[in-house]
Amino acid sequence: MSFIVKESQDIKSFVDFPYKLYKKNPYWTGELKKDVIKLLSLSHPFWFHGERKLFCVYSQSGETVGRIAAIINHNHNSFHEEKCGFFGFFDCIDNNEAACALFTAAENWLREKGMDLLRGPANPSSNETWGMLLEGFDSPNAIMMPYNFPYYNELIKQAGYSKDKDLLAFKWLTSNGFPERFSKITDRVLRDSSVKVNLVNIGKIDSEIDKLKEIYNKAWEKNWGFVPMTQAEIEKMAEDLKPLLKPDYLFFASVKEDPAAFCLMLPDFNIPLKSLNGSFNLINIWPFLWKMFFSLKSGRMLALGVKSEYRNRGLELLMIKQAIESAAKMGWHWGELSWTLEDNDKINSVIKAVGGFVYKKYRIYSKKL
Repeated sequence: MSFIVKESQDIKSFVDFPYKLYKKNPYWTGELKKDVIKLLSLSHPFWFHGERKLFCVYSQSGETVGRIAAIINHNHNSFHEEKCGFFGFFDCIDNNEAACALFTAAENWLREKGMDLLRGPANPSSNETWGMLLEGFDSPNAIMMPYNFPYYNELIKQAGYSKDKDLLAFKWLTSNGFPERFSKITDRVLRDSSVKVNLVNIGKIDSEIDKLKEIYNKAWEKNWGFVPMTQAEIEKMAEDLKPLLKPDYLFFASVKEDPAAFCLMLPDFNIPLKSLNGSFNLINIWPFLWKMFFSLKSGRMLALGVKSEYRNRGLELLMIKQAIESAAKMGWHWGELSWTLEDNDKINSVIKAVGGFVYKKYRIYSKKL
């Protein structure tokens, strides 16, 4: 069977494909289609420093059987001094020929653009959603985390890609509380009157988001795959968060009034989103609202960051303790902490010490062009 790859000029059709592919899958939840369309539209601030080419692969009958985006993140390449392209938004039927046709199209375009390495999946960067689910296919994806069929990993390997880095997702049970032996450390930290923990001030959200950006860009600057967020990206994130944000979702630690650490959490909105299949209508709005009000019993810690100059002072534990207290207050039964780098032994050991355990793994693949 032969397949035809073409550049996709229709973002809507490109976005629609996975909703058809995963229609009968009990675990996969996609974001709202309108949000994915906005993310892929060139007006999104990521594309102010990025380029992309969208491809779809078709069967002989003209049916769409796969898609991929070839991406250049110029900020990544200048920050890491690489000529690296990325692939993202990869979805495909279980067929090596179709998948290889997609990867070949992406590789050819990126090679023409002067790239000598291809890495992914990135949708479209490490500041959004990235990684290919490798372990943990028997439960749904949390908010802003990917889910894919197990065969995707084999398709990628058959196309010549190999492991670059694994990412870990931890699970912790709220009922376990915060270990007493670590409470002694956090109590000692807070005896220093210059150390404060504060929930986000919703009334000053713009300045609070600026604090988040400052800590985020400094805390992750030496991490593998990190790219600093631009002011435009931060403003877009703030715009997206404003309708959702509550004080228990975002909190900070300061030292002598200097922003030193933060933690960002969100309820697992994928639970109600599963009812929508990508878009609202008069039928699915009611089960969505019911789950929004009565079924949000878990959440995800999206990020926890401490500036390098304030590490090894117990601030990580302060943030985790506050996260557990906030989760219990909101009635969460459990939470996901994701993602961390597999070789970030320091933070991984802290998460394990407070009761977290790895329950999903994701992989970033790469290939020399």
